[in-house]
Amino acid sequence: MTTELCVALDGSDRDWILRRAEEIAEITQWIKIGLEAFTAFGPELVRQLSAMGPRLFLDLKFHDIPNTVAGAVSNSVGPEIGLINVHASGGAAMMRAAADALKETGAETKLIAVTVLTSLDEGELSRLGIEFPSAELVRSWAGLSRECGLHGVVTSPKEIRVVREACGEDFLIVTPGIRPTWAAENDQRRVMTPAEARREGADILVIGRPITRAAQPREAALRIAEEICG
Repeated sequence: MTTELCVALDGSDRDWILRRAEEIAEITQWIKIGLEAFTAFGPELVRQLSAMGPRLFLDLKFHDIPNTVAGAVSNSVGPEIGLINVHASGGAAMMRAAADALKETGAETKLIAVTVLTSLDEGELSRLGIEFPSAELVRSWAGLSRECGLHGVVTSPKEIRVVREACGEDFLIVTPGIRPTWAAENDQRRVMTPAEARREGADILVIGRPITRAAQPREAALRIAEEICG
C-alpha cells in the first residue's frame, strides 16, 4: 500500500494559498482546501489549484438534510475534484443521498465521511452528550459510511487500525492530525507522526501547518514526504 501526502491550504489569503501551492505542487499528491478558502474564493480557486497538478480534496464537510446535501454534492464534483466529504453524524439517509447524487453525476470523485474531528477528545465528546469511547464511535460511523456507499472516511490516526479492521483494505482512510516530531500539535489532540500513520495503514495523510507555516515550506514538505516513504 502506498500512502500519499495531502497538503492543507487553509486560509483567506489567495496569494498565500497560490504561492504555497506552487512551492509544494511537485512534492504532494493532493492539495486540500476547506471552508475558509472556498467561501472566500469559490470554484475559481479550485480551477487555479487544479492546473498545478495535484489532485484536489474539497473539504466542506456537508451536514444537512438529505436533499440539501445531495444537491451540494452534485454542485461540487467535477474532473478537478478528487475527494469531497460529508459528516457521518448526518446519518444514513443523508449519506445515501450524497452517494446517489455522486453516482448520477458520473464523476470519478470519491465521497468520504468525517467521523470524529481530531480537535475532539473524550472530554469534549462527553460535553456533547456522547458517552461512547471515540474508537467505538469511529468504528460505528465508518461501518455505516461503507454501508451507505461511501468510499472511505476521515479519521484521526488513533483510529486508523479500528477502521481498517472494520471496513477492509479497499476502504479509503484519510488522516489529519499528523504531526512530525519536530512540529507543534496546535489544536489537534489525537495525533501521530507521518511514519506511524503510514505503518497503521492510512491511505492519505493530511498535513497543514507543519508545511505551510514552516520557514521553508518546500523543504518541510520534502522532509515529510521522505518520512512517509520510509
